[in-house]
Amino acid sequence: MSQFRTSFKVGVFLGYRQLKRASRWTTGLIVFIMTLTFLNLVVVSGILIGLIVGGNIANRNQYTGDVILTTPYGKNDIQQSQNIISTLQANPHITSYSERFIDGGTIEANYKTRTDFNDLANTTSTQITGIDVNHEEQFSDISKYVTEGNFLDPTESGYIVLGSNLLERYASFDTGTLLKGVYPGDTVKVTVNGATQEFIVKGILKSKVGQVSLRAFITENDFQRLAGRSSLDANEISLRHDATLTDDQAKQQLVASGFDSVAKIQTATEAIPDFLNQIKLAFGVLGNMISAIGIVVASITIFIVIFINAITRRKFIGILKGIGVSPLAIQISYLLQSLFYAISGSIIGTVIIYGFLVPLLNKHPINFPFSDGILVADPMGTFVRFLILLVVTLIAGFIPARMIVKQNTLDSILGR
Repeated sequence: MSQFRTSFKVGVFLGYRQLKRASRWTTGLIVFIMTLTFLNLVVVSGILIGLIVGGNIANRNQYTGDVILTTPYGKNDIQQSQNIISTLQANPHITSYSERFIDGGTIEANYKTRTDFNDLANTTSTQITGIDVNHEEQFSDISKYVTEGNFLDPTESGYIVLGSNLLERYASFDTGTLLKGVYPGDTVKVTVNGATQEFIVKGILKSKVGQVSLRAFITENDFQRLAGRSSLDANEISLRHDATLTDDQAKQQLVASGFDSVAKIQTATEAIPDFLNQIKLAFGVLGNMISAIGIVVASITIFIVIFINAITRRKFIGILKGIGVSPLAIQISYLLQSLFYAISGSIIGTVIIYGFLVPLLNKHPINFPFSDGILVADPMGTFVRFLILLVVTLIAGFIPARMIVKQNTLDSILGR
């Protein structure tokens, strides 16, 4: 044990001397490569996963809230909706909620100008959604997503706000069933359950959440008149709670009140479609594959650096062995150099990730076509990637050092 301790101390001394005498440019370049490798390990998979996570966050903020109640299978609406709403209003931990009334319908835009019935109607099918404007605004801040015109005014009647994906000019591809040439101020004809009414387009709502951008919104009162509903039972109720509750606890409170018998109750996580979770897993695997390439590049870089360093110092290594320095001490010196490169690069990379990239992308997400991507960098996952990089770097530094140290001492001194 004392022999190993002596070898370790000598190895530390030799490693420190070599690093101190090494070219600053060379050392800086190697540390820079290790920094890029660490960033590649964390950032690539973090961005890919963040693309899905960003979409899930938007879905929570604009649609599901923390918990969402939807119409159960086989029913037309959520019965006892007013009892549910009264319970939410009485719960001090519920900060906001929005009840939505939904029915399938069609919107036609060229009904006033189409003189030939052989011409295709400028129409689209969608979910006509009646909302309490004040509740929805408090819940999702929906008006900030209006890209043209304005959002609904609760004191007005006869206005409609269209989701952008109902319009041809916003769609990424033409399905042939989207509205053409519709702008705020135009009049459209809305049909629900055979009843028809004219609405003035008040605004265009652009969102990357499908349940928002594929709907048309009118006031709750207009919806009741158009759809001919006599009950106040909603089709969706989304709610948000304060920090004293978890999503599961908020859900269980509703279940304990017996509302699971009249509504399908899901947390925001449970409401995420399964295929999105599968995509998230696939992106994670893809990110790890790309990161593995970076690890290979880093290990080859360290191997070459240590190997060239050891080759150019063969004579010196031979002299060290000749005067009694143990091969283990020499190997430790090169392992410590590899360790220095890996730790320095990882520390710099960590500072860049958590001090710059994560806050920046949280504030200014990447504008992907279907979500606002963020950088997901779980601390434990980052630490695991650091350990992987450390182990690979140590192996890459150990192999060439051992190759040179194992050579015959006399041959090393004479350069043979």
